Parts: sequence; C-alpha cells; structure tokens
Amino acid sequence: MAKVAFIGLGVMGYPMAAHLKNRGGHDVTVYNRTAAKAEKWVAEHGGALAHTPAEAARDKAFVFSCVGNDDDLRSVTTGPDGAFQSMRQGAVFVDNTTASAEVARELAAEAGTRGFDFIDAPVSGGQAGAENGVLTVMCGGEKAAFERAKPVIDSYARMVGLMGPSGAGQLTKMVNQICIAGLVQGLAEGIHFGKKAGLDIEQVVEVISKGAAGSWQMENRHQTMSTGRYDFGFAVDWMRKDLEICLSEADRNGAKLPVTALVDQFYKEVQQMGGSRWDTSSLLARLER
Repeated sequence: MAKVAFIGLGVMGYPMAAHLKNRGGHDVTVYNRTAAKAEKWVAEHGGALAHTPAEAARDKAFVFSCVGNDDDLRSVTTGPDGAFQSMRQGAVFVDNTTASAEVARELAAEAGTRGFDFIDAPVSGGQAGAENGVLTVMCGGEKAAFERAKPVIDSYARMVGLMGPSGAGQLTKMVNQICIAGLVQGLAEGIHFGKKAGLDIEQVVEVISKGAAGSWQMENRHQTMSTGRYDFGFAVDWMRKDLEICLSEADRNGAKLPVTALVDQFYKEVQQMGGSRWDTSSLLARLER
C-alpha cells in the first residue's frame, strides 16, 4: 500500500482514483476543483479530501492527475497552490491528462530540479475503460521512476508501457488519436453506405467484423451509431482538443496528416450541429443530416 493523491475527478479521474483505493488498496487523498465532487468521492470510497493540489500531494509517494489541458495541468502542478510546491523528494508525479509533449518535458525538467520524478501517462479506453479499470496507459519518463509507478498504475490499467523519455507517452497518445479519427470516419461512412444500399447493418457487421475491417470501434459502437445514440464515451469537444494537439505537433515535426485534419473539420461541423458533448462516433450524424 502506498500513500497516493489523485488530482482531477472528472469522468475519467473519478473511477481511476476509485480503483487505486479499492483494487490497489492504496491510501488515497483526492482533490477536485469543484469540491462537491471530491466530497462525493470520499463519501463513496473513503480516503481523504484535500482543498488544494499542494495539500493533496504533501507526503505522498505517488501523485496522479487527470485534468483538461496544458493550462489546467500547469495550474495544478506549478501554480501557487500546485502539487509541485509540496512534493517530497523521491516521489513520482504521474500525469494521465492528454496534453502536449512540450508541457510534459517542461514539467519533467521542473520536477527534476525539485528532486522528484514526472511521468507523462495519457490513457486510452474512454469512460468505460476507466470505470472497468482496463485502460491502456502510455508512459514517458525515466525507467526507474516508471518501474516504481507501474504497480500502482496497474490498479486501473490492463496495459502499461514505457514508450521512451519524457513526452513519449503524449506522442504515443497522439498516434492513438490519429488512428481513431480515421477509423471512426471510415466506420461512419460504411454504416451510412450500408443503410443507403438497403443492407441489414447488424448482419453486415457480424460478417465483416471478423475480417480485415474489424476494429474496437466497430465492435463497440456500430449499434449505437446506427440507431443515432451518441451519449457513450469520449466527447467531441475533447477529441477536437486532442486533434489540435496532434496537428500542432505535426506542424513542428513535419508529419503530414491530411485525413486527421479533414476529420477534425468534420468534428467541427458536429459541434456546429449541437453535438459538442456527443461521443466521437457522432461523425455518422453529420452524414445523415
């Protein structure tokens, strides 16, 4: 059992912190910007409530965060009441936010000057993966710190990998999002075409999902997509935030992402349709207008 803090109790962080407490058996202190969410978590799972990230991080061996973007991450780490103000020597900060590789490297360097480690550890698997404790975690950082943190991360993950130095976890998550964007658009077009052709979509998917066209998206989203239900999983607003990170990094490293850029614009159209909080499979709604 380790003394752990978790900062950020959104749709992902809330169940992840719960797995650290209940499955991992760790002593967990939580902080959330909206205190009522943290109070609810403590009422359900026990543990302790902190009123600032610095208070949450004090004397902890591991501090986790899962917040919105680069600016949110800076606020809860190096801000006036941020966790970095109280992190103890030799501790490990594990950031599960999907953020830029740039901020990961920046915070890793700052952590090093203060005598503790920083691991960028974005996750894939969506809300369902977080709730079921089966997330994929892509890490960047020092090997020794990763090896200390991995048994704790395992509490909410089914796959945890060290992808390279600081920033490599975030870069791997960008690859993940690039691949998902193209897959979802392809699936949306396939379902749309199948409907127009008069085919039984369930029957079609039953056959093609066992072949080269099969994917997680097909297995888990085709039914809700074909019936116009888009309240499952990762929201369009968050996907656009992630794709912006991917496209910005591509501008820096010279990668060509024509399909990703196009799908990002398709998601912008979904937002304009009122689908900001619909899940990412709502690309089909754009085709069926």
